[in-house]
Amino acid sequence: MSNLAQPSSDQNAVSYDHIVEAAHGEGLIVMGALHPRRTDAKQLDTGTLVLLGAGGDFWRALKASPEWGAPDPVDRWSTRVIGGMAQKLGAEVYFPFGGPPYAPFIDWALKSGRTFSSPVGALVHDTVGMMISYRGALHFTDEFDIPNTTGQSPCTTCDAPCTRTCPVGALNAQEFYDVSACHSHLDTSQGQTCMTGGCLARLACPLSAGAARTSEQSAHHMRSFHPS
Repeated sequence: MSNLAQPSSDQNAVSYDHIVEAAHGEGLIVMGALHPRRTDAKQLDTGTLVLLGAGGDFWRALKASPEWGAPDPVDRWSTRVIGGMAQKLGAEVYFPFGGPPYAPFIDWALKSGRTFSSPVGALVHDTVGMMISYRGALHFTDEFDIPNTTGQSPCTTCDAPCTRTCPVGALNAQEFYDVSACHSHLDTSQGQTCMTGGCLARLACPLSAGAARTSEQSAHHMRSFHPS
């Protein structure tokens, strides 16, 4: 899904730091940026793409929003807030929901140099670990400076607790994700630990603490993933 916003009067003032500041003001963080022309990103071939995700203040902002209590509050909030940012900054907006077709967020994330494939196949980010929640992306016509990244996965220096933590081995390198095993476990009394606190394998990633997720937020996402 995309929407070409009308450029605002201060579009020429847009910079990476400006976008970071605007994102923080909404409870979001910049989770990566790339130049599609230089990275051979899918679907896009010009300008600058900035990936936005849930930050430490996201849950507070969501619960205080008009979307809270309505169906699909996270997607509705993302549509309004990131759509508004696109309008103000003069960008085209993409969301990871609303398809098919879906925008290629996994490809964009991997080509940003800040997200990688973990030993269990799930994505891992350099600051929020495996608690990744991309909420949208802003595509700007111009190429502007973005931070350089090392492109080195944090998993190369980790002893991979994510591979040993899932009680039923649902996240694993062989199958990546055994959905049936996960859902069956969540229906048991033992699975309530995951339902109320979040996926144990994802939480085991040392970097996941950087997402600053509360148990309440994790429980909300788990209920959305596996309704009772």
